[in-house]
Amino acid sequence: MEKKTVLVTGIGGNVGQGILRNIKKTKFSIRTIGCNVTDFSAGNHLCDYFYKVPFANEANYIEEINKIVQTENVDLIIPSTDYEAYYLSLNKEKIQSKVVVSELETVQNYLDKFISYKFHKKNNLPFAKSFLPKDFSRSDTKDFIVKPREGRGSRGIYINPMDLSVFDDSYVVQELIKGKEITTAFYVNKKNELHGFINMERTLENGTTNECFVNKEYDKELKSILDKIISVNRFVGSANLQSIVNDQGEIIPFEINCRISGTNSIRSNFGFEDVKYTLEEYLYDIRLSLPKITEGRAIRILMDVIYPEESDISKLKNNKSEHFIF
Repeated sequence: MEKKTVLVTGIGGNVGQGILRNIKKTKFSIRTIGCNVTDFSAGNHLCDYFYKVPFANEANYIEEINKIVQTENVDLIIPSTDYEAYYLSLNKEKIQSKVVVSELETVQNYLDKFISYKFHKKNNLPFAKSFLPKDFSRSDTKDFIVKPREGRGSRGIYINPMDLSVFDDSYVVQELIKGKEITTAFYVNKKNELHGFINMERTLENGTTNECFVNKEYDKELKSILDKIISVNRFVGSANLQSIVNDQGEIIPFEINCRISGTNSIRSNFGFEDVKYTLEEYLYDIRLSLPKITEGRAIRILMDVIYPEESDISKLKNNKSEHFIF
């Protein structure tokens, strides 16, 4: 295949780093460019070259992305954060490269958790009960969680806080559901059809998956939920549904991310290769590989990237810098 260039955003996080590792795993002839809001991160060594960019909500973000596209002849952009997915979708017509991002209305539906709840309620779809702090009564639900409406991971959350008056409308109060947490990665093809999905039961640490295993127990029920969600949205490529299965066996979604999610590096080893599907469909326009879900369990560990005899960050912008993993 002809050598292509792919830009992956947000490589400071585990999502972007997983995407880069999965691109390498495909063995496709791809040159990877990474970007992030800081000069140096754990993802730098995974890229052929790196660029620092502004935050996605800053006025010159799209301009800087286009500069990278022009300089590096980027063929495809894959965002790894919710905000970048939103702003890239909002400015899709201005971007001088193909970008894999869901349609703007769908991204808007799921960037804000309170809007997500209202959208699901309107379309008779399950979702955790959600309220604005000013409208919440403790009689609505026994246990509750307060989180930013546009929050990321598990940062800025409060469980059963005594005083709700300190939270403004940028927060949402959600029913706190106890049970198994299931993360469902799914891929929607160009025909707006569900190409496949994988369910994993997981535990979290600092807002990201720490340990997980493939759980097929709820495949039938979750496929039904996914089909209904897809029918009223316009997803492009990979997305992620987060749900709790309560003690009664009821599946209650509480968040959807319109992007490739953080377990992409794990699930590709269990037969669901959504990064590969993205490249097949949007970079090469070839037939999609079929998911072949296998059993398995994974746990994450902390490792180090060592740059011997080098402390100048400006020299560490690509994987050609001398380094080793320990």
